[in-house]
Amino acid sequence: MTRFALAVAGIVASASLAACARQPNSLTRAEESAGWVLLFDGESTEHFRGYRRPEFPTQGWAVVDGTLRRVAGPSGGDIATRGQYGDFEFVCEWLVTPGANSGIIYRSTEDKGSSWETGFEFQILDDGAHRDGSTPKTRAGSLYDLVAPSRDVVRPAGEWNEARIVARGDHLRHYLNGVLIVDIRLDSDEYRAAHATSKWPGMADFGKRPKGHIVLQDHGDEVWFRNIRVRELR
Repeated sequence: MTRFALAVAGIVASASLAACARQPNSLTRAEESAGWVLLFDGESTEHFRGYRRPEFPTQGWAVVDGTLRRVAGPSGGDIATRGQYGDFEFVCEWLVTPGANSGIIYRSTEDKGSSWETGFEFQILDDGAHRDGSTPKTRAGSLYDLVAPSRDVVRPAGEWNEARIVARGDHLRHYLNGVLIVDIRLDSDEYRAAHATSKWPGMADFGKRPKGHIVLQDHGDEVWFRNIRVRELR
């Protein structure tokens, strides 16, 4: 086991229930009453499948010690929720290995070759070691290549971070570790200006879908997820 793996194992083993305020990969009674759905129970991948594929990948992704991991080795491709969501709140915890890159892509439809051709992305990144960390609009928690996080609250590689996405109509919000860091309306001048200078103007269908899958990106790096849950907003 590498030094990094040993360090992470220590973090996982020493994390107290008081620190995470829940049993791992479970819902509280209050969350159940509020309409939350658990997408990963620490064992089953039943709520996910491959992007544009009917089954969960046989390589690249694995359940390990109560976490859903993009593991080292051959690509398995992005994985997508079986359900689609328009107005929703999504929460998960993520941990990156040094230099790793991934993302949570949402309102993504499967009529394009890649999930990011239609869906917005909550960036997952080791800001300290990956080149994207030097550009504000591609740092951890950003609305990728559109809106930079308003504060630097990301924890380093080897530590758990909590992502929260709230999407309601044309209003998108990203939270990282409990802090609101992106707050944008798609009908605003701010968004139109950001879009015009981004990589997206050549993709006519980007960000236009009212609902779609929530996708965990396979960017080729080792990334861990847990406590994955969603609720639809009425």
